[in-house]
Order: sequence, then structure tokens, then C-alpha cells
Amino acid sequence: MANQRIMIEDQTMNEVLKSMYRLGGQVSRKEIRQDIHDNSEVISEDEVDRIKVSKKTGKNYSPFAWTLNFAVKYLIMTGYLHEDGHLLELTEKGRNVDVAAFDGARDVRPVVEKMLAQEKQNKVTSSDKINTDDHEDPDELEEPWRQQLLDALTKMNPQKFELFCRGLRTKMGINTDDELGVQYVADGGIDGFGYIIADDFRTIRVALQAKRWQGKVSAPEIDKFRGAMDKFNAEFGIFITNSDFTREAVKTARQGSRIITLINGDQICNLVAKYHYYVEPVTTYRLKDFYWDKD
Repeated sequence: MANQRIMIEDQTMNEVLKSMYRLGGQVSRKEIRQDIHDNSEVISEDEVDRIKVSKKTGKNYSPFAWTLNFAVKYLIMTGYLHEDGHLLELTEKGRNVDVAAFDGARDVRPVVEKMLAQEKQNKVTSSDKINTDDHEDPDELEEPWRQQLLDALTKMNPQKFELFCRGLRTKMGINTDDELGVQYVADGGIDGFGYIIADDFRTIRVALQAKRWQGKVSAPEIDKFRGAMDKFNAEFGIFITNSDFTREAVKTARQGSRIITLINGDQICNLVAKYHYYVEPVTTYRLKDFYWDKD
């Protein structure tokens, strides 16, 4: 089991560096996780999405979230990454590495094991160690309101969910046409049609789809939506869901001459925060290690 865990961590280090390059070198853990979910050829989307129940706390947690955090920590320890607040950045060493040739098992693991052995020998305080028994998802610890929002959307009645989506689209600058699209839902097409005025004052036709799903939206749903876009002569489409999209759905949305913008539950949370849409910011404080260190 330990050997398998180490192998997965080493594999994830490779994928983290690839993701950092794809995303431009300065991103959050959450963005890396989503990018690996959508684009990795090594780690499956099912592995990224897998949820387990902690025997210690009885709460759900994501094993991959913890694997990712270990991988990131090791890359920081060995100088490939730097952390600035909630953002990770490639260091000079990280920017100059040959990603295709990089091997976490060879380039990072031996160095990390020596460093951890030295820490153990020096008896560092528990606050400096990685806690392998605590299975709280770090993302949820930071921002519990996000899951609360997604839970609330799942429980909303259809009318209230439609009101929410209409308001969010308005915040996004989309002028919804009340006469087009609404009656086309039963045909598997669109549930909205609107217009966006671009910065150069061009008006763009956009087809809209908003679905509440328990699972992930699959590629056939994207194909249906694209067919409806053709009938309405929409120049592009926006597909919103409270859940997420399969990897094949993401690929399908990127194909063809008209890309479909996919907005999943996590991105809904980002938009709600950006526009302060039925939420209000709360300022709080978190004690730093100074108060917990056993001097």
C-alpha cells in the first residue's frame, strides 16, 4: 500500500508540472486539479473525482486532493515551485526543467526522503509536518461556503433555479431573449437565447443551457446542445451545470468551429463571488504558526 501511494504521488508530481506549464506557471491548487481532471493522459477523471469516507471523522474527503497536496509540497521542498498566498508559481528551476524528461520518482523522491528523515531526526513540531490522518479537504477548510452554495442549488425548485441562472447570466452581461429557446427544452435543445455586446460594440448571438445534474454532464448532451445552436444560428454557446463535465464532454465542447463555454459548479461559485450575487463577503482571521509553535 505504501509503495502504491508513493508511486501515485510521484506520478502526480509529473502531472502537476505539466499542468503548471499548460496554465502559464501561476495557478491555484484547484485550477491544477481541474486541469488534470480535464486533460491528463495519465490520471483518470474518475481518480480525480473519487470520494471516500474518513474512518476517523466519518466525513467525505477526496483522496486525490491529498495526493495533489503531497505532490505540491514535495515540488516546493525541492525548489520547483513557490507558494505565494493561495497561488503556486514555477520557480526559475521549475521554469527551466524539461517537463517531458522530468521524473518525480528520480528527480524529487530521493531528495525529499532525505529531507524528511532529517526533519524526523531533528524532531520538528507536529505543526511543521504533513498530517496524513486528517482527511478534511483543504479546499473545504478554506471556503466551506462553496459546497453550501452547490448544495443549495441542488435543492432549489426549478423556478428558483431558473431565476438564479437568469440573474447570473445578467451579471455576466448576457441580455436574455424571453421569446426564443424557452419552448425548445423538451426537444433537448436550449433553454435560453441571448445577446452579448462585445467591447467593439458587436452584438453576438449566444445559446444558453443550464442543467442541474447529480452526476457529470456527458458528451452526448454537448452534441445535442450544439445541434440546437445550429437551428438558432447562435454564434457560440454557454452550458452551465451545478455539477461537472466528463473529460469527453470537455473535448467535445472544444471541437468544431464554434467552441462551447462550459461552466461547472466550481466556476459558478467563482462567478457568484465575483459579482457578489446573493452573497456577502465576510472578513475573518486565521492564527499563524507563531501561536501554535512549541517554543
